[in-house]
Amino acid sequence: MATEESAGGARKATKSKLFEFLVHGVRPGMPSGARMPHQGAPMGPPGPPYGGSTAVRPGLPSPGMEPSRKRPAASQQVQQQPAVQNRARNAKRRKMADKILPQRIRELVPESQAYMDLLAFERKLDQTIMRKRVDIQEALKRPMKQKRKLRLYISNTFNPAKPDADDSDGSIASWELRVEGKLLDDVGKQKRKFSSFFKSLVIELDKDLYGPDNHLVELMGSHAKWHRTPTTQETDGFQVKRPGDVSVRCTLLLMLDYQPPQFKLDPRLARLLGIHTQTRSCIIQALWQYVKTNKLQDSHDKEYINCDKYFQQIFDCPRLKFSEIPQRLTNLLLPPDPIVINHVISVDPNDQKKTACYDIDVEVEDPLKAQMSSFLLSTANQQEIASLDNKIHETIESINQLKIQRDFMLSFSRDPKGYIQDWLKSQSRDLKLMTDVVGNPEEERRAEFYQEPWTQEAVSRYFYSKIQQRRQELEQALAMRNT
Repeated sequence: MATEESAGGARKATKSKLFEFLVHGVRPGMPSGARMPHQGAPMGPPGPPYGGSTAVRPGLPSPGMEPSRKRPAASQQVQQQPAVQNRARNAKRRKMADKILPQRIRELVPESQAYMDLLAFERKLDQTIMRKRVDIQEALKRPMKQKRKLRLYISNTFNPAKPDADDSDGSIASWELRVEGKLLDDVGKQKRKFSSFFKSLVIELDKDLYGPDNHLVELMGSHAKWHRTPTTQETDGFQVKRPGDVSVRCTLLLMLDYQPPQFKLDPRLARLLGIHTQTRSCIIQALWQYVKTNKLQDSHDKEYINCDKYFQQIFDCPRLKFSEIPQRLTNLLLPPDPIVINHVISVDPNDQKKTACYDIDVEVEDPLKAQMSSFLLSTANQQEIASLDNKIHETIESINQLKIQRDFMLSFSRDPKGYIQDWLKSQSRDLKLMTDVVGNPEEERRAEFYQEPWTQEAVSRYFYSKIQQRRQELEQALAMRNT
């Protein structure tokens, strides 16, 4: 949880510093309320660049252009649809490059290098967090277990017979056995129940006293053995009550609930690998390590393994594929051995307060796993970080617009006449694009345009096309009259 808060806090602090620098000009390390000095009064005309509205030179056609000068509307719609979609897509997809100040702005404002340093730090921080998230995701795919001590308490009480008792239970001597346990140094918020560590529990009593058919104790119901089922209610201990007035020897068989499941290896395979009980994946990994160490992999066909004398004794074949080993392991993996505890149920009053304690090594989930999962699923500070990102993008766009306005004013101050002429030409080109005008109206309105050498040929082609069009109309009219 501390890692999650520190990572989110670092990202939020970096975003805040970036935005504060862009808006107020506060460099990291400057005192509160301080501002960077401006290099001159802000320049630029109000409104959008190049004026607040589109300027139209006298004599130019108005936006309401005649249809003959406009391009077909169908192609216009086809071209506009992808443009609208691209604008919407780009508005949603803002990249890191959109937050970089142009080089010319950095040259005008040397203090902006502090913003670029913060941007580089933010990029490194994001890369580090992303790399750590990937590492955490990979770590969560593997079992994360810790070895802990489970303390087992075994005690018993003896109830002597009462001759004057009214009920049948009190008139017969009996003893009661308790099996309880708890996890030592359990730091989890939810304490695990004792029964959650075991898959099954069997108590065997002395056959000489209780006979061969009644020596298995009924636990928590009518079953001779306690086994975990999907509907099992977890408990902190077990109690067994039996009639008797003599001490009884008993054997407790505890089968741990391994997650993931563990298996006991065949004695031959256990001696070869040096493993007694382990998970299936660890066993296969140990086999592969043995194959590499002894160079049993076929040099020509890497898929096959040439068995040595030990592999031949275990797998009963001279050569096999490594992909066949998981299937062949099925007959070599046995259920793990239970924990066996021998105990004497004493009916001596002096032994009633004695409790036998045993420590058992168990595997529990690493508490760090829950923190890692919560870190991946956490959305803390995400909205605030996204809001700061949007403000940074908007501020950068505003700075770029102000830079355009400044360039406009500087160019106009150097050569007003030439700049106005260039500006009018630019506005004319923009107007043609906006209104889809074909041709050059500025040139067409002058007399010199119609005295060019190509005008005679253009007029002849125009009259020829009109004559052809009229001839087709007459032929169609005569054909309809004759029919």
